[in-house]
Amino acid sequence: MPTTTPTAAVTPEPVLLVHGIWMTGLELLPLSRTLKHEGFAPRLFHYPSLRCSPAENADRLHHWIRRLSPERLHLVGHSLGGIVLVHLFARHGDIPPGRVVLLGTPLQGSRIARRVHRWPILRILLGRSTSQGLLGDLPPWRGGRPVGMIAGVKGFGIGSMLGGLPRPHDGTVALDETRADWLTDHQEVPRSHFGMLLDSQVHRQVARFLEQGRFDHRENRDGRGYTMPRSEQEHSR
Repeated sequence: MPTTTPTAAVTPEPVLLVHGIWMTGLELLPLSRTLKHEGFAPRLFHYPSLRCSPAENADRLHHWIRRLSPERLHLVGHSLGGIVLVHLFARHGDIPPGRVVLLGTPLQGSRIARRVHRWPILRILLGRSTSQGLLGDLPPWRGGRPVGMIAGVKGFGIGSMLGGLPRPHDGTVALDETRADWLTDHQEVPRSHFGMLLDSQVHRQVARFLEQGRFDHRENRDGRGYTMPRSEQEHSR
């Protein structure tokens, strides 16, 4: 009588989600649910975005990662959260292999943050996020792994109330602020800085990059990024 060999259960790969300035991480729950549905094991990392510098918060994240001790790890950072990830890899060389997705992160510094910082009475709104952070002067990228950036090019945000931004922008971060020569892939989406966190198309692009190391740049008729059908995704894995 033939015997069947039991199939070993596949352990979902962990994904740490890192929020932006003034946020708590709860705004990343919709993305977290999508990633869980796509077979990942997402977790939210909360940090004091104003009280500590990006470097200090990177050390907090590193301590959290060491406690988890995963064999493989993906990271997703929104806005300032992406800057925290840049500091993480600049300061710690023992991060497990995986992929990184940044969402609207101003890698070249933020024009809006610079304007706010020029007014002493408003600097409290930025706290210590400006230290090698939102004002620019980030450390060099030392991650040695695929990194994808999703940048919004449509929306109303704080930038519209503080003198505007050069187009295209997501209402808070200009497209040119999200560029860097070390990025593996760069995807523009017609969403705002916060709206991208709630958009299912963005969620699926994040999942695709974590799976394959590239976004899907095919476009449908209305000009938005094409989302690969699930059947085709399964075939391409």
